[in-house]
Amino acid sequence: MPPSNPLPPKENALFKRILRCYEHKQYKNGLKFAKQILSNPKFAEHGETLAMKGLTLNCLGRKEEAYEYVRRGLRNDLKSPVCWHVYGLLQRSDKKYDEAIKCYRNALKWEKENIQILRDLSLLQIQMRDLEGYKDTRYQLFMLRPTQRASWIGFAMSYHLLGDYEMAISILDAFRTNQMKGTDDYEHSELLLYQNMVLAESGQYERALQHLQKFSSQILDKLSIKETSGEYYLKLKRFKEAESVYEDLLKRNPENVMYYEKLIEAKQLVDPDEKVAFFEVYKKEFPRAIAPRRLQLTEALAQPVFEKLVDEYLRHGLHKGIPPLFVDLSSSSYRCMILTPQHAGDPVSAYQWLEEAQAMDTADRYVNSKCARYMLRAGHVKRAEDMCAKFTREGVPATENLNEMQCMWFQTEAAAAYKRLQQWGEALKKAHEVDRHFSEIMEDQFDFHSYCMRKMTLRSESDK
Repeated sequence: MPPSNPLPPKENALFKRILRCYEHKQYKNGLKFAKQILSNPKFAEHGETLAMKGLTLNCLGRKEEAYEYVRRGLRNDLKSPVCWHVYGLLQRSDKKYDEAIKCYRNALKWEKENIQILRDLSLLQIQMRDLEGYKDTRYQLFMLRPTQRASWIGFAMSYHLLGDYEMAISILDAFRTNQMKGTDDYEHSELLLYQNMVLAESGQYERALQHLQKFSSQILDKLSIKETSGEYYLKLKRFKEAESVYEDLLKRNPENVMYYEKLIEAKQLVDPDEKVAFFEVYKKEFPRAIAPRRLQLTEALAQPVFEKLVDEYLRHGLHKGIPPLFVDLSSSSYRCMILTPQHAGDPVSAYQWLEEAQAMDTADRYVNSKCARYMLRAGHVKRAEDMCAKFTREGVPATENLNEMQCMWFQTEAAAAYKRLQQWGEALKKAHEVDRHFSEIMEDQFDFHSYCMRKMTLRSESDK
């Protein structure tokens, strides 16, 4: 649609230069060109130029002026898609996503097929979880740009997020068949894994397994193939095949605890004696691995053979070149000892035991964090901050550094501690910090919607 208030060639060329300056972040030059247009009395109230000047001012941090110019531009040209789009960009920069969506919809009333506005609208819709609206917008983009990869992927994802798995799968199949012939790169591999994930989410594990086997040569992440196929075999109760997969995975990484757990599930071992015998086999098969020895102790905890196994475990750990067992075992008994007073409602005794455990291994961040948590529950906020300071950046107060790192468990516990101490202001301050972290996380997500689509990290995108 042509502009409702078109500029003559000379001023139109200047306006295009404003757009280029904005795209290349040359904001001061953009303001100069805007001034040249607006200094002409004939175009002093040209809506689109006023709007672009406002957008440029916003990028320079001059928000009040920016809104003033954009609103003035809108008043002078209410039918301009550029003015409405710019107003939407301002609202988006202030995290007013609902208002920005309204502006984009107004812009589309006057220019229904504007690709950039449709893309911006789709990003806001998925951010706000307006999935029906997202589907409609992705359909429009698909119809306007049927040869672009992003059009197909976004269209398929819109159906996936709505739970229409069959439609999503058929779109991905059509795209893979017609648009990605002869490509065996990382992005193609990720597309296949994403399609496989959609099949699995629809509950079609047999079909997902067949898909994985069919395209295994084109999928570059071989570890993901193994792990996913193992999961499918377990879901389908094909335990022999699952057993074979997890045995292969253990040969690849005998320290992965999850592989042992899955293999126990595949072998359908329930009795503790059977599990102890199971780990005995893998102790011999992987003599240098620590995981089977340590897991065996957990299973044998209530068994007569426990003393013998602990003796073996300790003797094996005394050899030169093996990580010290002190780190693994020293604080375990103290961790057990804190649970009894904690659950009995005695947080003071609990943190005292844990403080003693922490002193045995000052490099153990987990025990350090646990100790700080129990100190907070006992009402010792300052001591908890000092405890956390052992693992925060030097020269910066612990509370400030914990806030920078978005350490929400500490701030939540601190808020509860201040509440118990009836220090309402401090409690409210900590609660606001936690709330701000969640807002920042949501805002950070916005930047990744277009990135995931571009880089084909679709599994990560759908997890959000």
